[in-house]
Amino acid sequence: MADCLVQKRAPSFKTTAVVNKRFQEIQLEDYKGKWVILFFYPLDFTFVCPTEITAFSDHIQDFKKLGCEVLGCSIDSQYTHLAWINTPRKEGGLGDIQFPLLADVTKKIASDYGVLTEAGIALRGLFLVNPQGTVVYGVVHDFGVGRNVDEALRVLKAFQHVEKTGEVCPANWQTGGKTIKADPVKSKEFFASAAS
Repeated sequence: MADCLVQKRAPSFKTTAVVNKRFQEIQLEDYKGKWVILFFYPLDFTFVCPTEITAFSDHIQDFKKLGCEVLGCSIDSQYTHLAWINTPRKEGGLGDIQFPLLADVTKKIASDYGVLTEAGIALRGLFLVNPQGTVVYGVVHDFGVGRNVDEALRVLKAFQHVEKTGEVCPANWQTGGKTIKADPVKSKEFFASAAS
């Protein structure tokens, strides 16, 4: 496992992806100046993975409205990705997907992001990269539980708010919620209102 990537430059990559049922070369630099959510999943044609991928796809416009691109990645080939996309959802397939699925057959991307297991499969990792190319958020967990797309959106909005205002977001922050001025004196405004 690699060291934590948060506050570090996101590892660059260049690979083949399936985009709108076609093969296309994708590199991280294509998204310079944009927010990017890069998420890893273990394998195509499995059980939890299609629920995550289709959930991200169904919410793609929510991410795009926030200037964020979504990329999915596993150690499978682009051919396997395409076969899974061409499989109907009611049969455990993906159907049409609204974001690129990256092929990582060399396992270098998963390794660079610290999610590759000794068995050679990627854990469920999700990384938020800011427009400057720095990882600002990363979460990695085991295979059996799928991720919450609403939480990924909440975290994206929170980091965008921090970048825009310089104020920080407390636990469970939602859009429009109170934030904290990152100052020993001014922060007391938040704590005083939270205590009442």
